[in-house]
Amino acid sequence: MNGLPHYLSAAALWLGLLARAPDLLRHRHDPYLRSICAVLGLAGLCFFLGAPPTVGTVNRLSGVPNLAAPLTYAAITGYSAASQVLIVHWRGGPRVRRTARRWILAYTLLVLGIATMFVLGDAPLERRTDLDTYYANTPYLREMILLYLLGHLAAAGVTAVSALRWAREVHGRLRTALVTLGLGALCGTVYSLARLAAVAARWTGHDWSSLVTRTSPAAAGLGALLTVVGVLVPLAGPRLTEWRRTRRTYARLEPLERELDGVLTRHALRLPPPRWARPATRLVWRRTSIHNALTYVDAYADRELYDMTLRAALHRTGDAERAAATAWATVIAAAVRREAQAGPAAPTGGGTGSGGPGESDWFLERATDPAALVRIADALAGEPLVRAAAARVPAQAPAEAPVEAEAAVGPEGRSTS
Repeated sequence: MNGLPHYLSAAALWLGLLARAPDLLRHRHDPYLRSICAVLGLAGLCFFLGAPPTVGTVNRLSGVPNLAAPLTYAAITGYSAASQVLIVHWRGGPRVRRTARRWILAYTLLVLGIATMFVLGDAPLERRTDLDTYYANTPYLREMILLYLLGHLAAAGVTAVSALRWAREVHGRLRTALVTLGLGALCGTVYSLARLAAVAARWTGHDWSSLVTRTSPAAAGLGALLTVVGVLVPLAGPRLTEWRRTRRTYARLEPLERELDGVLTRHALRLPPPRWARPATRLVWRRTSIHNALTYVDAYADRELYDMTLRAALHRTGDAERAAATAWATVIAAAVRREAQAGPAAPTGGGTGSGGPGESDWFLERATDPAALVRIADALAGEPLVRAAAARVPAQAPAEAPVEAEAAVGPEGRSTS
């Protein structure tokens, strides 16, 4: 009998647990995180123990026919308790700890009842997939089956109602997570109801074993998937948003890096690109390359050109930020043109124009702000005024050459010298 669906469900749940583990290690005393991790861990254990190959292995190694059944039922009961405790912590209130302890105590007694019924009952013939219906009329085993199914049904029902009711009061990712968890809990109720229906049918002389062997496993598998998604949405949502924002920023900076490519190449100011790196690392590399190039062409920045272009752009657009970005882009394009024409000799002082030698601080401090760099790159990509204004600047080399950048700045903002 193939246990692959069970193992895949267990793996999905345990991967969710693994994703939450760093948060739990940092905040090990947070009862909310402990509850989430308990739900994921115990749900995965339920699927693992319930897989037919695992059932056979446990029974064979223990020498007790069907010992895997009470172990699986105990895991399901523990999962039910963890779900209730999670809901309690979600709700909050002045009696959270007392209510959580009551749920834990109730389900602990339920586990003891399951173990007692199994010891008192007689299940000599191993049943890996249909024990619920096969022993539905056997004294004590019947009670054991009812205990775990009713306990799980109660927990799944309360979880579904609480999560979906709360979802109507919130918005955003939390609402998505609650709806997903609520739907997962509804799948859990389908699991319990299908098995209860099969057991009741057996009491009346009918055979609905397919509800146990097909319907309930499918409902449980879907519930596991929804549970993982619901738990991970609050965690993965912000990270996915940040990942997308980082990739978008990296792409938007490409026109500015392309504009500075000649400077970076001629003077070996670009560090080797990171391979197989996260988007955040690649973004730092691109920003570092841009900063290194701007540091080099700083001596060619023209304050008068900036002021002139700013006035023209502001008059044309009426948008101060866009006008400033256009002015900076024009200054950079003109500075790159001058640097390329200057050859090996160019000035050692600050920017050209009316600013004089001290104006390099004005250029670097205001033009290299991360948000400003993105706007400048956008202006280089889409503002026709930039090329037109930069082309009118004489491409003459000033009298003295800028000192070669002493050291490129590394990806973490440190000197690489």
